[in-house]
Amino acid sequence: MKNICVFCGSSAGKEAHYVEMAKELGNSLSSMDMNLVYGGASIGVMGAIANQMLENKSEVWGVMPQSLVDWEVAHDGLTKFEIVDSMHRRKEIMYEWSDAFVAIPGGFGTLDELCEILTWAQLKYHKKPCYLLNYNSFFDHLIAHFKLINKEGFLSDDHLKLLTVVSSISELEKEMKK
Repeated sequence: MKNICVFCGSSAGKEAHYVEMAKELGNSLSSMDMNLVYGGASIGVMGAIANQMLENKSEVWGVMPQSLVDWEVAHDGLTKFEIVDSMHRRKEIMYEWSDAFVAIPGGFGTLDELCEILTWAQLKYHKKPCYLLNYNSFFDHLIAHFKLINKEGFLSDDHLKLLTVVSSISELEKEMKK
């Protein structure tokens, strides 16, 4: 694995620890000599991880629809930046550029990206690892819901296993090194 796609929020959240976690994850990925693929924003948790990895001299690749560039949220210091015409195309390129996927705290966009990449794995469009960093128990309810849809017969055991859930950055590092 070299190119890691991180799905995360363009918001910083209400507490400063989310930005600090993103910076710590950036340091971790840089220390493992990985590149970041992400949504291309300069703000929020997205901006924090990108800035940290750039500070560490890692490559950071962003993809953003023109409509968001027009809102002036695009990061202007990335190693590679692609402007696209739709969110769908954004996700396609992020997928194409990435060897693995990690979701960290974010909103609807983060959940959309995570669920779409898991659906693609379920449909055997890819076999790339998918991780959920359940930092600060942020995703507890989502994980419980995934288990519920499995229990109710809407998601097989094998498909539930397509997502590796970790609770810390150190645990994520261990899983990624396997």
